[in-house]
Amino acid sequence: MAQKQKLAVTLYDSLARAERPFEPSIGNTVRLYTCGPTVYKSPHIGNYRTFIFEDLLRRTLMVAGWRVKHVMNITDVGHITHSETGEDRGDQIAQEAARLQKTAWEIAQYYEKEFIEDNAALNNLPPTKLVRATEHIPEQIALIKTLEKKGFTYRTTDGLYFDTSKLQNYGELAGRDSATIQAGSRVAIGEKRSPTDFALWKFSEAEGEKRDMEWPSPWGMGFPGWHIECSAMSMKYLGKTLDIHCGGSDLREIHHPNEIAQSEAATGKTFSRFWMHGAFLTVKDEKMSKSSPETNITIATLRERGFDPLDFRYFTLGTHYRKPLSFSWEALEGARAARLKLVGALAKLPKRKAAADEDMKKDILAAFADDLGAPQALARLWQGIRESASRPAVLWADHLFGLNFAHIPTASPTPPHIQALADAREEYRRSKDWQKADEMREKLAAEGWRIEDTPRGPVVHKI
Repeated sequence: MAQKQKLAVTLYDSLARAERPFEPSIGNTVRLYTCGPTVYKSPHIGNYRTFIFEDLLRRTLMVAGWRVKHVMNITDVGHITHSETGEDRGDQIAQEAARLQKTAWEIAQYYEKEFIEDNAALNNLPPTKLVRATEHIPEQIALIKTLEKKGFTYRTTDGLYFDTSKLQNYGELAGRDSATIQAGSRVAIGEKRSPTDFALWKFSEAEGEKRDMEWPSPWGMGFPGWHIECSAMSMKYLGKTLDIHCGGSDLREIHHPNEIAQSEAATGKTFSRFWMHGAFLTVKDEKMSKSSPETNITIATLRERGFDPLDFRYFTLGTHYRKPLSFSWEALEGARAARLKLVGALAKLPKRKAAADEDMKKDILAAFADDLGAPQALARLWQGIRESASRPAVLWADHLFGLNFAHIPTASPTPPHIQALADAREEYRRSKDWQKADEMREKLAAEGWRIEDTPRGPVVHKI
């Protein structure tokens, strides 16, 4: 990727509620922090839409000529959180561990491995550093001790809490102040002084009752609150002030304001210069959720239906990251057809520099530099292909799109009965009989074969 190219990049800052010109604050390195998965279940494709938008951001910054130090967290501590306040929705990792008769540590490790593999299948660049909450308990305790020393904490029978009344600008990122939140809150706050106050350290439930995940602290045996991990880990690896902090739009309401509160209370400095949030992916106007069978569509679900994860990546590129995106299998089918057509067209393009190259590259760069305008860039790519841009120019553009254009699977030698199953599956797929198509795929898997759709049609591989 280009290292000397200077590109004027503008990004939408959720805190300023406007696009602003972006440059790193120190030297040539962008300090980027993105909120990663909570590893108690498989992330759904709504989560991955956020990770794809963050990958497009990173690719854009790199092509602009900057080095990107990208830190992503793995939330592998079983937390107690609430849908409104972030404080009490149940210990998710521990609940999943009990259901599967495994330890919380085993559950976290399993889903972390799955996330890394699925993230790679989507062709997202791996973070510079992937950090686990469980490996940074001392840093979290140290940060809480700083807050305690500065008078921002108070103790209840179940934990140590951050006192949001000590900050005048609490909730600014979410577009609401503490008074507004308190007036509208219907949550039982227990011993908390305010509905907006949040846990920094939670005590183990009962004396003598050992949890899978608990640690000694100056306040007693327990575990960190959800929000403190991101502040402690991001500041350890990126400094007291980040350049960009990203996440899904749901985090803008509670998690990120709480990060800002505790970080700025501890350091007295701006926590992040830019805040960026991706909009939801919905199914039939319903937000995706891990707890809903109707909306909990995972990367494994896509594969079961015969889709490549890159089909989903292409699908997300058609809508700007800040706009809601409605998912349907029919729309994903269209995205797959378009992606395969694009890959097929690549082989027919001239191999040497073409007249259409420079204008296409300039326009694609400009689109991404304007707050990650992937839909406009994708349209310009198709125009360049129609104008016979060169293959090297299209492959250059893939530094930004991340669609892995050059990858076309090759088939294994196929026995006749295996090919017959693959052909039957293709017929069912064309007629949109997904159940029968899935049955054929399962029969292939039982025989030790998997199937992948390519520009040349379905290709079967020996597992």
